[in-house]
Amino acid sequence: MREWNRFALIASIAMLPGLGWSQADRWQQKVEYQMNIDFDVDKDQFAGTQQLVYFNNSPDTLTRVFYHLYFNAFQPGSAMDVRSQTLLDSDPRVGSRIGNLKPNEIGYLKVNKLTMDGKELKYLVEGTILEVALDKPILPKSKVTFEMNFDGQVPVQIRRSGRDNAEGVDYSMAQWYPKMCEYDYQGWHANPYIAREFYGIWGDFDVKITIDKQYVLGGSGYLQNPEEIGHGYLPEGQSPKPAKGNKLTWHFKAPNVHDFMWAADPNYTHTSLKRPDGLTLNFFYLKNERTQDVWAALPNIMDKAFSYINRRYGQYPYQQYSFVQGGDGGMEYPMATLITGNRSLPSLVGVSVHELMHSWYQMILGSNESLYPWMDEGFTDYATQDISNFLAGENLIPNRNKVENPFISTYAGYFRLVSSGDEEPMSTHADHYSTNYAYGSAAYGKGAIFMNQMEYVIGKPALDKALLLYFNTWKFKHPNPNDVIRIMEKVSGLELDWYKEYWVNTTHYIDYGVDAIDSDGKETKITLKRLGKMPMPVDVVITYKSGKKELINIPLDIMRGAKPAENQTIPYRVVADWPWVNPSYELRLPVEATEIESVVIDPSARMADVNRNNNSRK
Repeated sequence: MREWNRFALIASIAMLPGLGWSQADRWQQKVEYQMNIDFDVDKDQFAGTQQLVYFNNSPDTLTRVFYHLYFNAFQPGSAMDVRSQTLLDSDPRVGSRIGNLKPNEIGYLKVNKLTMDGKELKYLVEGTILEVALDKPILPKSKVTFEMNFDGQVPVQIRRSGRDNAEGVDYSMAQWYPKMCEYDYQGWHANPYIAREFYGIWGDFDVKITIDKQYVLGGSGYLQNPEEIGHGYLPEGQSPKPAKGNKLTWHFKAPNVHDFMWAADPNYTHTSLKRPDGLTLNFFYLKNERTQDVWAALPNIMDKAFSYINRRYGQYPYQQYSFVQGGDGGMEYPMATLITGNRSLPSLVGVSVHELMHSWYQMILGSNESLYPWMDEGFTDYATQDISNFLAGENLIPNRNKVENPFISTYAGYFRLVSSGDEEPMSTHADHYSTNYAYGSAAYGKGAIFMNQMEYVIGKPALDKALLLYFNTWKFKHPNPNDVIRIMEKVSGLELDWYKEYWVNTTHYIDYGVDAIDSDGKETKITLKRLGKMPMPVDVVITYKSGKKELINIPLDIMRGAKPAENQTIPYRVVADWPWVNPSYELRLPVEATEIESVVIDPSARMADVNRNNNSRK
């Protein structure tokens, strides 16, 4: 009777409409950037001025600040160079390339002068970090204005940023300006750049870029002066004002973002699609025999993708998004992405969807991607598989059909990681994984399984609701792993801290098996065993020789509840808890064993059981 009452309570909680929960206030800093850039395309260099209004919304008094100088990573002997050459499985895109750069091929950002509220400051450059000592502290709940003059040189394209990429794009301008480091409840996050992840402060960007007039620019932000620019930003048939001189100034504003990216090439083709909800999708690519057809097909597909994403994952809050050919693969930024463009249509759609979904899990939710890369890369990868499967079902991806389980290959990759012996806990800082393999498999694959397996634990209806609640609760607020778990708990009514502690903080794996089936002529005893160290609730499907099936859910005692039925076509019941310390469990059925055709653990394959050979028995 206790089991039925608990199940009914959980089911009633899950169905309450409009249920809301309080959330403790979490302060965060704010920035307002104004930058003017004069770009010299002959030297691949630029001069810049930056005014940065910094709002200290913390309760702390700040005696120093830090800036990222990302371009300094592209110099021989940099932390990225050394890290790349000492990893066992170095990224082939980097390898020893940084160490071989010539002086006119390296990247740099040189700060010439820095003031705070008009007073000149002392600073020290340590690789990709600018350390700034403050003569006057920044008090809590106050703001100051930093002003800076700086010079930059664009490196030969190696990783994400740079000039003259492999496909011929002139400039991929990512991580290109001195960027204030994030300060939050954990303190400063002044991580040296080694080509991994990012963390930034939300704010408003007002950026003016003066460059040779033949160049076409695309990226973050809304263009403020299309009448001076043209290049696809004006309605068809409308001409821009005549340029004065050989250069044009492009003026962009990007509100409430934590970075600003742009790309430039004189041969970009720029097309756009305006959706009924007011969102404009921009596409910038080099038109040739390989790109013209696939990039022409992309707008309609991404239009359909946006509609699905807004419904399932939350409403995109900006009025523009740009898909820009550039970079060295695919890399996300606010309101835009850099992607290599010489791809087949399925490949182009796949990378576009993946980089787009970063706008939800990194650009809008903004978790600390360096500390918790799986909260961005993993959740993005989960959504990518889901969205791509939806698009395949809409016949929008050539030679692709919708499948019942789009995560099979993701689970297979995780199983290989477990058997390799190279796995590290997902709580490892992104920069400190021992191998690229361990980092990628954990952040992307195991992170995606975190979400899909959560569906198994709490049920699909609860997860569907939690995805939207997570986004709407934590957008623009930097959630951490506990915030994710608390959303799942509030929606499901279950206790789930154990799930995070095992799946994120350890490398313990899941392995359950059907050990024995015994009968005394009146009832059947099915003995199940937990062979792995990670405990889980267990779904068991009993198929009878009569053709009848039933799904039996065995909750963990530390869950303090059970998921409701997900599938109304098969009888479902919840039985007594499996105490997490017990290595075995006896499931008793009031029938003879001769009436049972088979016993199968988790036929949905959503539980990441590393050995499914022992999951069934006839």
